[in-house]
This record gives sequence, structure tokens and C-alpha cells, in this order.
Amino acid sequence: MDNDFGKLLVRLARCIIAKRLGKDCSYPDITDFSEQLKKKQGVFVTLEKNGALRGCIGIPEPIMSISEALKEAAISAAFSDPRFMPLEAGELNDIDIEVTLLSKPKEIERPFKDKIKIGRDGIILRCGARSGLFLPQVPVEQGWDIDEYLNNICLKAGLSPGCIDDPDARLYTFYGTIYKESELRN
Repeated sequence: MDNDFGKLLVRLARCIIAKRLGKDCSYPDITDFSEQLKKKQGVFVTLEKNGALRGCIGIPEPIMSISEALKEAAISAAFSDPRFMPLEAGELNDIDIEVTLLSKPKEIERPFKDKIKIGRDGIILRCGARSGLFLPQVPVEQGWDIDEYLNNICLKAGLSPGCIDDPDARLYTFYGTIYKESELRN
């Protein structure tokens, strides 16, 4: 059922993006999953084109239903990620979609390094008005060790490496259930 739910999520994300691009797409039947889709949970949508990142945006906190968060994240990843130009219709067939459902972030105490496991924990850094987030799969994909993971979250937040030593720095961890379109195809 988990993979069936994952297939549904990536199909929904693909249709949401396709419809925004003016393309035809038949939404899948959500009847069997309507209760799951109502659950409030953090959701990220990641787009890759030929193995390279093409967009990644999400809602980290469980503030809206999965269906609402999925729609917002899919549209934002495709059209509003400031690192990329908006997705064009001709690119859609080259895009692989990944949906990550997040557990509720929990603040961790210092020392941070001892409480983070690469590949299991996504992290959110908050320091003053700055923040950054990495999904659990990012350090694995990048080949980072724990020091590189923590230094890169500082950079992502627009701060200097080592910023986690700032007494105002707050670090949160979360788990992610990852559904990658290319791995769910029949």
C-alpha cells in the first residue's frame, strides 16, 4: 500500500504540473487514499532532469493536508524555485519527479553531530532570520560526511560554514519517506 500511495503522489504531482503547462493529464483515482491525503504532513517535491536537480520546494511543517501541500510544492518546484527558470512544456517528459513526505521536525540539543545520522535525518537550521533545509537524501547524494552536511546547511541558510556553533543556531531533524517516480514505475 505504501508504494501504491507513493505512485499516487508522484502521478498527482505530474498531473498538477502538466495541467499548469496546459497539457492533458488524467488525474488518478484517489478514492482508496482519500483519508491519507487529508492528513497534515510536510511534503517536498523534487524535479530532476537527466539526473540533475531542476527544482525542489516543499512545505516542511505539517500545516496543511498532504493533498494541499503536494499541489503547492509541485507548482512551486516547477515554476518558482529561484535557482531555476520556470519549467517549460517541452521539458516535462524529461523530468523525474520525487515526492518526500516528512515527519514533524524536532529540535535537537547540542552536540548536534552526535544526534544526526546521514541518510536517515533531514535537517533544518534556523539562526536569526535565516533558515535552510536539506532532505535526508541530500548528504547521501552529495557524498557528504557529518561536518560537510552541517557546513553546507549553514551555506544554504546564507550563513558562514560553522554557523551551527552560534548560540542562536537551532537545529531540527526529521525523517522522510521518499517516492521516486523512476523507481515506482511498473
